[in-house]
This record gives sequence, structure tokens and C-alpha cells, in this order.
Amino acid sequence: MFFDSHAHYDDERFNEDREEVLKLLKENNITRVVNIGADIPTSKNAINLANKYDFIYASVGVHPHEAESMTDDDILLIKEMSKEEKVVAIGEIGLDYYYDNSPRDVQKYWFEAQLDLAKEINMPVVIHMRDATEDTISILKNINHKDCVIHCFSGSRETAKIMLDLGYYISFAGPVTFKNAKGILDVVSFVPDDRFFIETDCPYLTPEPNRGKRNNSIYMIDTAKKIAEIRNTTLEHIAKITFDNASSFYRI
Repeated sequence: MFFDSHAHYDDERFNEDREEVLKLLKENNITRVVNIGADIPTSKNAINLANKYDFIYASVGVHPHEAESMTDDDILLIKEMSKEEKVVAIGEIGLDYYYDNSPRDVQKYWFEAQLDLAKEINMPVVIHMRDATEDTISILKNINHKDCVIHCFSGSRETAKIMLDLGYYISFAGPVTFKNAKGILDVVSFVPDDRFFIETDCPYLTPEPNRGKRNNSIYMIDTAKKIAEIRNTTLEHIAKITFDNASSFYRI
């Protein structure tokens, strides 16, 4: 059994065939999926999907790209949505200095606000961190909320060690299969069995050999195969430990 710990099936790229794609997942041994919100509308969409499909769960929050449009009312909405039975986390939230779609001080303000909320209501957090390692670590240490996963990890071994020492999980996605993947392979081999899981971030980041196509949870098996190869173990072992780790993190 496989657990896709981070997906976006509410994305418009699935509008034409969403039901057909989701039906295929269970047939291919994908038995749990967390659909991740990136703003208020997509968080609501994630909840709707989770309520429709027994194997889908939801996470609610506002991505740093959308931070500039956030208000205090959004924090109240996220808190209210978090009470829904199938909402299992806050996220994805964090910092993105690669695109800088929102001013950095605004990103930091709303990252801290959402992280504070997650700590207050005792919910796990899905962290988005891109080209913002130092500020992300500073905020995480300051607020000191233990239940976090660094989604689609692309940092160094040194950064991974800091995150692991803080008690966090690392999540790997399709890029571990890319031909130009180098530093991340060292992290894949380094992270302990009980501290990582696998995601697709679909419809993005499709792993080889299907890179360039629209991603879906079935393709996470290719990522799992690559991880098994790097760690010199079996696909079955990777499937089991990542399923168990994600289930434990999301408290499912």
C-alpha cells in the first residue's frame, strides 16, 4: 500500500477526468492521499474532495505565494476548517524566496500566524520551503511546534539534519528520480527509516520516466523505486515505512 502525502487533485488540470483518475488510484494500491490546500478556496476544495472519497484527507492553509492577500479573517477561516473531521493538517504554509510572489516580510508574518495557529490547535503542519532555509529554520525554532514535515525536500544534508534534530519529517517527491538530482540523493540515503515519506505534489513534479506528463499518485511508485534503489532495500519496505510514517504524522 502507498500513501501519497501531498497532492493537489482539486487543481484545474484534473477537471476533465478527476473521477477517473481517482478511481484508478485504489486499483494501483494507492490507498491514502492528503489533498493540500494552498489558499482559502483550494482548502475548501480539499475538504470537499476528502468528504467525497473515503481514502482522501485534507490539509488547509495559505501558501506563501498568496500571503499578500491574507487577512485576519483567513486565520479564523482556517481555524474553523481545521475542525472538519477529515482535515488532518495545516498547510501548505511557509516561505518561497524563489518566486517572491509576496513580499518577504508579509510571507514571514503569515507563516508565523498560521504556525502559531497550528500549535494552538495541536495540528501537524506541512511546510513549503524554497530558497528560504535560514528564515524558515529561524521561525520554526522560535515558534517551536514539533509536528512538521518539510514537503518536497530539496535542501542539503546539513539542512536535513537540522530538520531531523528539530523532530520533523522529510518528504521526497519526483525530483529524486531526475537525471540532474545529486545533492538530494545524499539526503535520501541519510534520513532514518522512521523520518520520511513520499509525495507527488501532483499535478506537478512528475518523476522519471514520465517527466513532462501530468503527475498523479500512481507515479509515486517510480519515486519509491528510486528511493529503494538508493537505500539498497526493497520497494515493499519503502512502501510500508512511508505509509506508516505518513499515517503516524497525520494521525490517521
